[in-house]
Amino acid sequence: MTATATPSTGLPVLAEAELTPARIVEELDRYVVGQREAKRAVAVAMRNRWRRQQVEGDLRDEIAPKNIIMIGPTGVGKTEIARRLARLARAPFLKVEASKFTEVGYVGRDVDSIVRDLVEVAVKLVRDEEAGKVRSRAKDAAEERLLELLLPRGRAFTDRPGDRPGDRPGDAPAAPDATREKLRAMLRDGKLDDREVEVEITDDGNPLISVLGGQPGIDESALSGLRDMFGALGRRTRRQKLKVPQAWRALTEQEVDKLIDHDAATREAVRRAENAGIVFIDEIDKIAASRERHGADVSREGVQRDLLPIVEGSTVTTKYGPVRTDHVLFIAAGAFHMTKPSDLIPEMQGRFPIRVELTPLVAEDFVRILTEPRNALTRQYAALLATEGVTIEWTDDAIRELARIAADVNRSTHDIGARRLHTVLERLLDDLLYNAPDIGTQTIPITPAYVRERLGALVVDEDLTRYIL
Repeated sequence: MTATATPSTGLPVLAEAELTPARIVEELDRYVVGQREAKRAVAVAMRNRWRRQQVEGDLRDEIAPKNIIMIGPTGVGKTEIARRLARLARAPFLKVEASKFTEVGYVGRDVDSIVRDLVEVAVKLVRDEEAGKVRSRAKDAAEERLLELLLPRGRAFTDRPGDRPGDRPGDAPAAPDATREKLRAMLRDGKLDDREVEVEITDDGNPLISVLGGQPGIDESALSGLRDMFGALGRRTRRQKLKVPQAWRALTEQEVDKLIDHDAATREAVRRAENAGIVFIDEIDKIAASRERHGADVSREGVQRDLLPIVEGSTVTTKYGPVRTDHVLFIAAGAFHMTKPSDLIPEMQGRFPIRVELTPLVAEDFVRILTEPRNALTRQYAALLATEGVTIEWTDDAIRELARIAADVNRSTHDIGARRLHTVLERLLDDLLYNAPDIGTQTIPITPAYVRERLGALVVDEDLTRYIL
């Protein structure tokens, strides 16, 4: 079967049954270099979710997801694996940082907000899918509304710029179908793009929420609750003059909103969050309590105990109704430089039975990262400069030299994994990125000499390396 790719992700749209572990790993290989063990673990976990759905009877509810903890230094692909997995499966995906949560009673976020945020992601995901199904009909309906604004019934149409239909003395009492079709053709050809029409739009903004949102220490979950409360009091509408293209888009979105069955979409979103949701808990090592340290470790253990009910399986009240977390897949990740997984409380360790260790990246990995993935940084920078007419051609030796320098800097300073490539490439191409508008159309080869000329002195000077690269 030939799979198509979604425009937003570039990943193939596959039926769940087609997402075999081997196929999942194959797709992850397109974006993440190496880390085979971690890819296999998440692929099996994802396949087990589909297998559970095929189980009949009460046993289905008894099959719990096998949560995963990924251990490895920063920049080796932990987050990218989880993010690409969620996109591939078209599952609600939420990334949270464990260090942002604190024990109840301390300043910090409420752990229940994880579930509320996951449901919001699911609602948006389902709504976007439903919107895609009805957008064509919505655009047609919006076109009719736009035609009515441009040419109200009982008015004649003038194609003179600046004139509004029906404003001139002597206008015909009715708009013939032929005139309306002529107007439709002009609208579709873009000949009316400079005209303005008055459209009624919904004003979701609230001055109080805007002011509170700019204040430090205000939790997003609290703002969300305020938005819901004000939304329940009724939305305000206002009339605004818009150019025809903007008006058409606004009217299309209004028609999409009318055509979507929001109750059914909400039910599907809750079902998908409960059965297919993925929560990626980053920096879990920051809440591990080392046996050799005291003080703040009390709060760290508190965070773990607050997170435990969500991970174990509980019911959280959201504005869309109660949501169970029994079958949400949790993937945790941490570098564990100062602590180790065994420093987590035993109950938390038990909820993450699958542990995989990601290996540090070396120069050979950097070469692959710069050349193999579909979103490789070398391709990204080439595409950016191509918009200015500048073509850069990467030689194989230059990429190897660049990878060597990045690996050397990681060894001599702090190992930040593949993120080092961002800083090194930005420094390498700094002049080109700055001067590209003035260079004009030309091709510039990136050679090993070019790389050494711009980075060699920085690498030799350790102090500069620490601050600049």
